[in-house]
Amino acid sequence: GSSCRLHQSAKLRTSEEERRTEVRRWRSAKLEHKLGYWRKGTVRGFMAHTGVSLPPLILKFIHSEKSAIQHLKNNDWNFQLAVEEYYSQEHATEKNRCEVLFNKYKDPNVDMIMADGISNLCNDLQVDPQDIVMLVFSWKLKAASICEFSKQEFIGGVQSLEIDSMENFKNKIPFLRSQLKDEDTFSEIYNFTFDWAKEKGQKTLALETALALWQLLFAELQWPLIDQWCQFIQERHNNAISRDIWLQLLKFAKTVDATLSNYDAEGAWPCLLDEFVEYLIKNDTCDKKSDE
Repeated sequence: GSSCRLHQSAKLRTSEEERRTEVRRWRSAKLEHKLGYWRKGTVRGFMAHTGVSLPPLILKFIHSEKSAIQHLKNNDWNFQLAVEEYYSQEHATEKNRCEVLFNKYKDPNVDMIMADGISNLCNDLQVDPQDIVMLVFSWKLKAASICEFSKQEFIGGVQSLEIDSMENFKNKIPFLRSQLKDEDTFSEIYNFTFDWAKEKGQKTLALETALALWQLLFAELQWPLIDQWCQFIQERHNNAISRDIWLQLLKFAKTVDATLSNYDAEGAWPCLLDEFVEYLIKNDTCDKKSDE
């Protein structure tokens, strides 16, 4: 009998504790009602503006509402200042995660990610360092030079891509590849590549570098004359590549048919491209597959 009474007493205490907990939760959830009509509207506005919603679970509900109220209290109920504080804190948290990524790959002697760090990054992403997707990534970062990322470039770039973990990074690879499929974006990436790949302080692009990048980029464009162009350049030009030649070649590849049927000899092409056409005609190496 005594053990039964003890058991019933314990059940009553547990039931009472649960009731009190629910009451505390209910009172917390009703906290907004104590703020007055104007402040209630401000809280709702803040939560709508920042996306701090009201999840179904009570504890999360309390947390979200309390968070909104706290930001508003911190700023003397100034809606705009509270919103700015909320976003700055969210931004700081995101930036910290991006800095962790940067620090993982940065050079031990300089506050930058250099060639070795990029190689390690590629290994973790399971991407070949020569894969064109790394060029697209550099374009997204607005990187100033090939094979290096400054801290500002890397963190700013991965934030804009909403990358804050390696898993997230891997998931972005298909998106980065897809950028090459848009004609205007491809042109942007192609034009970016010249300044990115040339040596610092130089106005021209080293021939060997230009040839490798042309093969990489025009494989995406599927330009039929890329091999003939590279052969011609090595045989007849064999000099560093100017910006004008770099930019005009893409225009030529996109507008002049591979059979040269629509080539305008009176057009304003650079002399080197006119010479290339003469080279193709003389050697009978223009693409005639489409006629067969």
